[in-house]
Amino acid sequence: MSESLAATSNVLVYSSMTVYVVAFAAFALDLSGRGRTVPAVRRRAEPKALVGAGAPSRARGGTSEVQDDEALVRRRAAAVGVTTTWLALLLHGAAVVTRGVSAGRVPFGNMYEFTLMGAAVVTAVYCTVLLRRDLRYLGVFVVGPVLLTLGIALSVLYTESAQLVPALQSYWLVIHVSVATVSSALFVIAFSANVLQLVQERRERLVAAGRPPRRGRFMERLPGSVELERAAYRLIAVSFPLWSFTLVAGAIWAERAWGRYWGWDPKEVWTFVIWVVYAAYLHARATRGWDGRRSAYLAIAGFACVLVNWGIVNIFFPGNHSYAGIG
Repeated sequence: MSESLAATSNVLVYSSMTVYVVAFAAFALDLSGRGRTVPAVRRRAEPKALVGAGAPSRARGGTSEVQDDEALVRRRAAAVGVTTTWLALLLHGAAVVTRGVSAGRVPFGNMYEFTLMGAAVVTAVYCTVLLRRDLRYLGVFVVGPVLLTLGIALSVLYTESAQLVPALQSYWLVIHVSVATVSSALFVIAFSANVLQLVQERRERLVAAGRPPRRGRFMERLPGSVELERAAYRLIAVSFPLWSFTLVAGAIWAERAWGRYWGWDPKEVWTFVIWVVYAAYLHARATRGWDGRRSAYLAIAGFACVLVNWGIVNIFFPGNHSYAGIG
């Protein structure tokens, strides 16, 4: 075990938190509407088949330069937020790797390492989604929780680097915990979208009633409540199969480690409770037409169970998973 590498990991965590603060400030500036923008990209349009008599001569010449209404407006503050989030992720990932190398194992041995890795995966999932969809408006609501989580990890959950207990010395540790972490990261981002959906829906009702709220003007820069609800649904639809695999993989690992697939351990029970709540959410939305506030409340209840599973069951409930607790 290398103490110097463990110390390096701690320095990298603090460094990543510093960069996360910059990213958070940039995303917040963008939401405030004060981030400078670059005009939308212009594109060359192909000439139409029929050109009116009053059409500009340059259009009749073959092509014309028109404003692309669907072009993505580049917001400088948001661009800074995305760039610094990627930089923070690199530092955060390096902290996770050096922590694992310092002990000669995967960094999943205790609550501090679970939390450190989980926060990194949240950022990684968000950055990956940004490559395909413009979710920059969620930056504050993703980077903020990641910062808070790292603060809790360092101040409350920190544990010195050490070897794994026998029950964790299995390749199922990597499979089970990795998939669970990715699934949880998707649940975190979906939760942010659900909360914003509820706030946006209330704002839309007030505006429709002729009583626009004076506070929260930044919400005008966010998508409508329907789009936010759909974004949350897509994220949960991807995360739920991963959580299902987590439940099954955990049972297989339990049989290898303790000789039984299911033992009503508190961790096992709450993992199943999370699965039930999110299954109910997907079923209600798909077959009963639940959308809007009702679906958001059910999804938020599922995330509340995720928080209980992480912050209460791991620490305060005795059981076979007690090795995941502090220390």
